[in-house]
Amino acid sequence: MARTGIVVFGHGSSMASANEAVRVVASHAALEGGWPLYETAFLECDPKLDAAVDKLVQLGAREVLVLPYFLTLGIHLQRDLPKIVEELMRRFGIDIRVAPPLDGHPGLAKILVERALAGSEAESAL
Repeated sequence: MARTGIVVFGHGSSMASANEAVRVVASHAALEGGWPLYETAFLECDPKLDAAVDKLVQLGAREVLVLPYFLTLGIHLQRDLPKIVEELMRRFGIDIRVAPPLDGHPGLAKILVERALAGSEAESAL
């Protein structure tokens, strides 16, 4: 059975706190999902996807699943990510699959409802 490494892949920001927020979510997901091999990577800042894949391969991953931490299927996921993935598959000689973005997942509506309720409660507390 192939050992699958998982990369939570975000856009990345010049604000360290934004990148750290993605790392925290990835860490919680890895714990909840039982992912022994996972990394966080970014398009616009370090660590980049190539570094994350390299690390996972060094740890024994035989294939990689990239989980985009992007809301919608925009230009980065349509144009940039496929090119990066193609190059990395050639470079590392492994299969790299990409999951769909978060958009369309039924849990998003629930999150919006929870945020609206929390916002209403915070407003009424004033």
